Amino acid sequence: MTSDMSGPAGEVEAEGGQVRASTLELFFDLVFVFTITQLTHAFTHHPGWSELGHVALMFAIIWWMYSGYVFLTNEVAPSNSSRRTFLLIGMFGFFVIALAIPSAFQGSGLAFGLGYFVINTVHTVMFARSGSRGASSAILRLAPLNAVSAALVLAGGIAEGSVRAVLWMVAVAVQVVSPYLARTEGFVIRPSHFCERHGLVVIIALGESVVAIGANLTGMDLTVGLVATAGLGLTLGYVLWWAYFGFDDERGEHRLRALRGQAQIRTAVLAYGYALFVLVLGIILTAAGISMTIGHGNQPASKAAALALSGGVALFLLGQCLFRLALGIPRPGLRFIAAIAVLATAPIGIAWVAWGQLVVLMLVAYGFVIADDLLRLRSGERSAYLQDISGFGHRIIRDGDR
Repeated sequence: MTSDMSGPAGEVEAEGGQVRASTLELFFDLVFVFTITQLTHAFTHHPGWSELGHVALMFAIIWWMYSGYVFLTNEVAPSNSSRRTFLLIGMFGFFVIALAIPSAFQGSGLAFGLGYFVINTVHTVMFARSGSRGASSAILRLAPLNAVSAALVLAGGIAEGSVRAVLWMVAVAVQVVSPYLARTEGFVIRPSHFCERHGLVVIIALGESVVAIGANLTGMDLTVGLVATAGLGLTLGYVLWWAYFGFDDERGEHRLRALRGQAQIRTAVLAYGYALFVLVLGIILTAAGISMTIGHGNQPASKAAALALSGGVALFLLGQCLFRLALGIPRPGLRFIAAIAVLATAPIGIAWVAWGQLVVLMLVAYGFVIADDLLRLRSGERSAYLQDISGFGHRIIRDGDR
């Protein structure tokens, strides 16, 4: 992928691309949120290592093409009826996949495979028809590998038992290596739009944790303890939001903008493709953990619920560690240490009560995030949310400027 633009003005001039997410893309993301919801519910209803593997495998397949559609609309703005129609067909494919998720490893595997085949085909056709000359050539080089992965997902949907899982794992392997097997010269990344779209899906996934709180409190008597536990769950969601958007979202865009050519596309794939997969999967598990504990906060948590809650936050922080490593953002190791620390809080919920685990988990996670922020501020870094520091704390300003 090549890019010689150094700022928003250059991005605007790039043929066919766009700088900010369109309302149709936001509509597209609302369809994708149903996928996140279905994955969360799939684990919540059948918690265990086997279901975790199934959720991770399905999400890996889905995430690859969601990220592919971000690349697509980054290059091809949905600015006419033909493009919007193609995008609508892709949305329908994602919707079919989401409907198939609960029983994708039983009776609805074929629907899952057909939905994926549709979104893969639409992606290739729309990119080849409407992209710039360089981007069209690049996608045609990637198309055979994408077609192989789509065929494997479809074949897995037709197969049964362990064969389905094996074929889908091979499909994911093809997806992961495809950017390194086919030349990607010709693509162009417009960082403002590209990073905004990926940031939006992080927000969407975090919204699932809020939905999990509300959905599991429906019909229950709102006691003081229940409201307090709900507040803890909401605060944990805020901590995860702050961990990513306090600095890393903005720094990621700046780092990506500074890169050129193959370095830019490879870094984009590593940071926003692979690393964010781990991060968003962590949010899905966190939401599932909250869903399984929120209504039983004064009781010990099950092993599955406690591990999902602490393990989900740990995966989120591990994803951030990988994100920072890919983009060269300082202190990835601190996020890795934080991941280990929050994972160690799981026994609290099992041995004591669920709300106790929530409290300690929130304090440990937020403590690491605040410590990281203080180190950034003292080194002279600033963001749209953090502008100044004095004494032992920091002043938070949200002025909307970047």
